[in-house]
Amino acid sequence: MSLRQMEYFLTVVEEASFTRAAELLHVSQPALSHQIKALERSVGGALLERLPRGVRLTPMGRAFRPHAELAVRSAAQARRAARATTGAEGGELHVAAVHSVAVGILPDVFARWRAAHPNVLLHLHEYATTEALEEEVERGTADLAVGPVPADWAGTVVPFGQEEIVLVVPFDDRFANRTTVTLPELADRPWVRCAMEPVFEGQRFLDWVCGRAGFSPRTAVRTEHTSTAVRMAAAGVGVCTAPSYIVRGAVGEDCVVLTPDPPWKRTLSVFSRVPPTGAAEAFVDLVRATWPGEAAPGPAYDGCAVPEPAAG
Repeated sequence: MSLRQMEYFLTVVEEASFTRAAELLHVSQPALSHQIKALERSVGGALLERLPRGVRLTPMGRAFRPHAELAVRSAAQARRAARATTGAEGGELHVAAVHSVAVGILPDVFARWRAAHPNVLLHLHEYATTEALEEEVERGTADLAVGPVPADWAGTVVPFGQEEIVLVVPFDDRFANRTTVTLPELADRPWVRCAMEPVFEGQRFLDWVCGRAGFSPRTAVRTEHTSTAVRMAAAGVGVCTAPSYIVRGAVGEDCVVLTPDPPWKRTLSVFSRVPPTGAAEAFVDLVRATWPGEAAPGPAYDGCAVPEPAAG
């Protein structure tokens, strides 16, 4: 069994066709078929079912696929890590992040990186939740991840700052002349909810924290992205929660930002499967230098005394 055979197998699965896979791999179809059959002999059974039009995975193939993906991704990451030891002046770097961090934090970091290291190609992988982010980094999709501190992470974690979660309301809101508000004061209000909202103890964070305040939030609309939720809130559809760095980028100055009392904060970090070296290490240093302030110790959402949510 070879890494090349696993790459061939995954390409056939992705394309659902030996013909298209052979074209993408720049090999002849007989040569591709020969390598797949050799792989099947080595694992002791058929991985693919040949159909009149295309192919599909056998039960053995479905079991084999995730391990092949991990092996191929790990090999690619190993090659990048080896090249990175020579410094941050060439090659490529794969960075993963939850969507809010990708939109609100990374543009400035990437701009500074490009100015300092123009010969290093950056690849950005975005995810809706921290669960998906951590899973993909564990599988080797990216060299580094930027997001909330992961729970029980076996690799390297470098905290670099804190994310503040704020409340957004329009200018004509009855609390528009305030800077802070308690949750019980919002018990009668409609809310704009986002699919990227964190999860804590099996509940969406807003459901959990409002429950502690003695009420259930009334949902007015659900959105896919945080920036959309912010615009909806600014227009008066309902109150929304969002990282403070997202709000100004989404609507400029066209809304009122309120700080919950007590405040909601969680620690952000750069994390990876293995200690960062070369380009990866330089990227971590740049993130820490770019983000204002120091990372504060303690649990996420410190003001609410709750640990890190499972998704974000």
